[in-house]
Amino acid sequence: MFIRCTVGLGVALVASVVLAIGLGPAPVSPADTLRYLGAALTGGTIRLDEVATYEIVWQLRTPRVLLAAVVGAGLSAVGAGVQALVRNPLADPFVLGISSGAAVGAVSVLVTGALAVAGIYALSVGAFAGALVAAALVHVTARRRGPGGTSPLRLVLTGVAMAYAFQAAMALLIYLVPQGEATATVLYWTLGGFGAATWGSLPLVVVVVLAGITALRLRARDMDVLALGDETAASSGVDTARLRRELFVLTSVMTGAMVAVSGAIGFVGLIVPHLVRMVTGAVHARVLVLAPLVGAVLAVWVDLLSRTVVAPRELPLGVVTALVGVPVFVVLLRRRGYVFGGV
Repeated sequence: MFIRCTVGLGVALVASVVLAIGLGPAPVSPADTLRYLGAALTGGTIRLDEVATYEIVWQLRTPRVLLAAVVGAGLSAVGAGVQALVRNPLADPFVLGISSGAAVGAVSVLVTGALAVAGIYALSVGAFAGALVAAALVHVTARRRGPGGTSPLRLVLTGVAMAYAFQAAMALLIYLVPQGEATATVLYWTLGGFGAATWGSLPLVVVVVLAGITALRLRARDMDVLALGDETAASSGVDTARLRRELFVLTSVMTGAMVAVSGAIGFVGLIVPHLVRMVTGAVHARVLVLAPLVGAVLAVWVDLLSRTVVAPRELPLGVVTALVGVPVFVVLLRRRGYVFGGV
């Protein structure tokens, strides 16, 4: 069952990527899409009258669709990791205030002109720096001395409080420097989107997400034990304080890297792990294989909807994920055969 699901989702992801690259205001058939991708990857030739279409496929749509797949996979894996970290089934990659910190970083760069040396990547660098600062503040504030280290409840409460603080700081920046562009940036980092995807923005986030998923997968067994409670984990030889620190740092870096290139995209990291657990159970070794595949497929199709439903305009990605995620969440909540971590 697990192997069939993995293979099926892998095929679905490849098919979704090809279809999403071809679909849009200027539709391209799957056969032509594959031909253009093959020409780009192998240095093949295309006809002169196909250059414009080729540029749309390779330079505009392909990096965008690939970024959607990578971020969807990363958010789903981080969602599973954060839910294990705080032992809360309602946790998602942004519960610790990291996305709000990233938004402050992005808006600070915009209104002050800082990091100009980074050129077109200044906003992403500022967002990533803001995310790391937010993660550090949450960790330092929530940390307590003595055995057990930082408790899940303290971590969540601190993250929520810091998120409000960062939102207030962001509002103050916009108030002091009232610019229409600043307001648009706030909306972007709040609702997310892949419209700014370029080939240059892909390598770093791909490396961070793949390395992060691999690292989470290596700690899958410890995460299973952690879900049973600190006492059970300690009796099994798991250092819960150290594990939580590792998971916190890992999920924070992954979230910061993804928010830096796509903004804050909600519901993917919350819903996907639960959907996967319905099929494969709560074993993290399996969840962390299937959840990234499901998240990648979901993000690709959500992005396609956002750029085609009201074309040539784009719907904010957060609006589409909420429209999809809220009904799914309600159905899961009312489903008798599935329990949200005992809730």
